[in-house]
Amino acid sequence: MKRTRVAVLFLFAGLLAGLARAFEMSRPEAEGVASGAILGWVESVEREVDALHSFVLVRHGKIVAEGWWAPYERERPHMLYSLSKSFTSTAVGLAVDEGKLGLDDKVAAFFPDKAPAQPGGNLAKMRVRDLLCMGTGNANDTFAPMKEGAEADWIKVFFAQPVEHEPGTFFRYNTGATYMLSAIVQKATGQKVIDYLTPRLFQPLDIQGATWETSPQGITTGGYGLKVKTRDIAALGQLYLKKGVWNGRRVLSEKWVGEATSKQISNGDKPDSDWSQGYGFQFWRCRHNAFRGDGAFGQYCLVMPEQDAVLAITSGLGDMQQVLNLVWTNLLPGIRSQALPADAAAQARLAEKLAKLTLRPAPGESDSAAAGTLGKTFAFDENEKGLQALSLNRDDKGLYLKIRNAHGEQRLDCGYGRWAAGELTFEKSLTAPLLTTHGRQPVAASGAWLAPDLYQAVVYFRETPYRLTLTLRFKDDRLYLDLEYNVMFGPKKKWSLIGRP
Repeated sequence: MKRTRVAVLFLFAGLLAGLARAFEMSRPEAEGVASGAILGWVESVEREVDALHSFVLVRHGKIVAEGWWAPYERERPHMLYSLSKSFTSTAVGLAVDEGKLGLDDKVAAFFPDKAPAQPGGNLAKMRVRDLLCMGTGNANDTFAPMKEGAEADWIKVFFAQPVEHEPGTFFRYNTGATYMLSAIVQKATGQKVIDYLTPRLFQPLDIQGATWETSPQGITTGGYGLKVKTRDIAALGQLYLKKGVWNGRRVLSEKWVGEATSKQISNGDKPDSDWSQGYGFQFWRCRHNAFRGDGAFGQYCLVMPEQDAVLAITSGLGDMQQVLNLVWTNLLPGIRSQALPADAAAQARLAEKLAKLTLRPAPGESDSAAAGTLGKTFAFDENEKGLQALSLNRDDKGLYLKIRNAHGEQRLDCGYGRWAAGELTFEKSLTAPLLTTHGRQPVAASGAWLAPDLYQAVVYFRETPYRLTLTLRFKDDRLYLDLEYNVMFGPKKKWSLIGRP
């Protein structure tokens, strides 16, 4: 009876919180943040990092600065990758608060039809809390074998992996473990994680339009696959900063927030690394007594309790530590304990900078002596990118690529000195390095001539971390095409193709 009453109270509180207003805006100095420090941080990431897509900085519950680098936009969602894990953790916390499951419940007990009839000793000991803190005891991430068979039952594959260490004693980052948390929430509540979170988290925090991938078994992927907007990331951070309260109303229990964001297991011993400060329940501990959720290539929900601040970031980074270093060295010193005197000049400089944020379009010239190549179609032999033919063309809108793949012929406008918006459709294996960017994708492209016979087009997949660079060299009646992504899992790779008329 008590658990049922708690569940009703939390759901009612969430529905009431849905009526609360979203973030308010405020001047940086009014909230104790120096506009010059924010500007300095923005300039440093533009100079040293490739490349931030957006950020939202919240102090004392108010947005003091935010920006989107064109072609990324405020109202467009962004792929979170493993930052999705912190949302899955929140679903577990809500289910625990409602009495649907317990942290010490055994994992195998949720799936008697899929677990081994007689699980080994370590597997039999594995608890929900071990999944949460990446302490399952697996020596390797279980996710790779789960994904190998397209139609394999991911839960059965997880249970089939060796558990070499006693659960709770060994840290191994494990996306398969987060999938199991998602599956447990669905088993315990009867709802997919995204559906379970909608009235309890998304509606109270005014998170609209969230999408999340599912496994072949119809279970939210949990460890990746969520897309939300940058302000939505900041809202999750603000909820955890305020120990589960949103705009004065309780959404998540303080007990859960405390456990989720504290060190549950050791994950390294490097004092200068933000990946060695301990791990909570799908949240990383950071230096400066901060904590964060993060995802591949620089998707961050950084919470700084001592500064009463939250920083949400989306990006396409190869070096994820670098941007955190710049936060600590350039931004953190500008966050003060008291309000600062108004600084109209600094605020104006910051506002002007934020209004003009853009990723650098393709550098080069607008015209070339190789005009004879325009309109000529070059065909490719069968290749793993699925590109069948390509041509560079010009009309009254400017230069554009005509791309042919399994979906037919598609046009990609390449703005000169600007970003031209469009859409492209790819099969799973034809686009960015993971399966999560297949299908119809919003893109923006820019192009320019680097030399008389050398044209380069830069394409951003506008809801992902990915940038694709296509370099076209026209020589000896051939097209020599190089394709390269800004970031990849594993070693970076360049694809080189030869097209013939």
